[in-house]
Parts: sequence; C-alpha cells; structure tokens
Amino acid sequence: MEVHQQLGCGFTEKVYQDAMEKELQLRKIPYGREVRMHVSYKGETLDAEFVPDFICYNNIIVELKAVQELENLHRAQTINYSKVANAKVALLINFGTESLEYERLFNPRFKQPIL
Repeated sequence: MEVHQQLGCGFTEKVYQDAMEKELQLRKIPYGREVRMHVSYKGETLDAEFVPDFICYNNIIVELKAVQELENLHRAQTINYSKVANAKVALLINFGTESLEYERLFNPRFKQPIL
C-alpha cells in the first residue's frame, strides 16, 4: 500500500518492482527478487523458467502488475508460480488503477485456510 500511496498509478511494472524492493528492505522482510524456477513435467525438469517478481519469507509469491484490469490470465500465472515454488499462498497486486488492487490466491495443492 505504501508504494501505491507514494507513486500512484501510471508507471511501468519495473518501477513498482524497484519501489517494492526498497519497501521490503526498509521493513526487513526477507525476499528473493525474480528467482528463476524450473517446471517439472512427468519427473523431468523443463528448460522453460518461471520468474515471479518476489518470493517473501521463502513461501509467499508476490506478483506485481500495472494494468487497467486484472484478468484470469494474471491469476492463473500467479497460481502457477505458487505451484512451482510449492508456496501455499500468492499475492497478486495491481498498481495500474487509481485504487490499489490486490488478491490473495491459494495454491490448490494445499488445503485452503478458513477465513
């Protein structure tokens, strides 16, 4: 929320990634940025890589977008990142609108918590 309050909407995703990294550092939140992960298919590792924007606390995927509207494709991509990383939860954050949009998505391989 702090990044959106400071910058507002209208920048590219890269700008928000850089600002988010600074904010994570300031708050001393452990993270990896653009960690390259490989997908397994039938027990074999594929050459193709998945690269989520951030992995926080070693198990939370954080995917940033700067679009007018989140689409199911963005949700599917973020959920797939959580599957590959074996992360239970993922955050999809959109900086492309006047009000910050975010969604908490769950890896279907894990039982979802009761909210």
